[in-house]
Amino acid sequence: DYEKQRAQLEKGVDILIGTTGRLIDLYKQGCYTLNEIEVVVLDEADRMFDLGFIKDIRYMFRRMPDTSERLNLLFSATLSYRVQELAFEHMTNPEHVQIEPDVKTGKRIQEELFHPSQEDKIELLLTLIEEEWPEKAIVFANTKHSCETVYAWLKADGHRVGMLTGDVNQKKRQSILAQFSKGELDFLVATDVAARGLHIPEVSHVFNFDLPDDCEDYVHRIGRTARAGASGHAISFACEQYAYNLHEIEEYIEHSIPLSHYDKSALLDDLTKPTIHRKRNFSTGPRNRSNNNGRRPNNGYQKGRS
Repeated sequence: DYEKQRAQLEKGVDILIGTTGRLIDLYKQGCYTLNEIEVVVLDEADRMFDLGFIKDIRYMFRRMPDTSERLNLLFSATLSYRVQELAFEHMTNPEHVQIEPDVKTGKRIQEELFHPSQEDKIELLLTLIEEEWPEKAIVFANTKHSCETVYAWLKADGHRVGMLTGDVNQKKRQSILAQFSKGELDFLVATDVAARGLHIPEVSHVFNFDLPDDCEDYVHRIGRTARAGASGHAISFACEQYAYNLHEIEEYIEHSIPLSHYDKSALLDDLTKPTIHRKRNFSTGPRNRSNNNGRRPNNGYQKGRS
């Protein structure tokens, strides 16, 4: 892939898209120059700070023509002070365009919150999946370890599931996303870094298995559903480990997340306990929809809403 990219650049290109690390590497090798750049687009600007890429961005910007001589487009889901500082530093009299400035969460997203204990989270997740039976769902967790646990339980329960964490290489990532987009996988378990920027249609449900530490990540996560005019359902778990994040999230989105309750005795109790292997094994086979459309017999579980 690396040599192919060099060969393409040697032939000449009009538009160059890439990560900062690879772009700088090829630039330093003299594969292309920056002194005739007419348009520069920076996507996910807010995330560049979190991932430590902002020094690379500044390195490239300072080697381009003056800001008055190029068109600068900066896209960011959230407009933090750091992003605004970058805009003022590298743009000339920028125009600010904001979509739905008064609504941080989509109007077509049904939000729901549970307060499970840590030990109930897996059983509650699988019970809700049985009740909701999502056509396509993303389950977010805060760590690779948590992702591996959720992935293993979903797999053992017969679901078609893939996993994306920060250490998944690009080829495998693209393969998993293609399977998920085509409907060959019904569930995607992911961390925030791995799932950033995903634009997959027809995601009916988002599960926050762990409440995110960053309130902005909550908005990004649930925004994976209810796209292109569709409706969606976002279900969040505030367990004892991450419940302290809830106040900041609700303050940021400017509303309380509707609370639901569950009966511990009604949770699924016929689950197959998996053997969790901490290794790269990211997708699994067919979802069993036979025998009552793949569902267990009705166990009388009902959500009690407050």
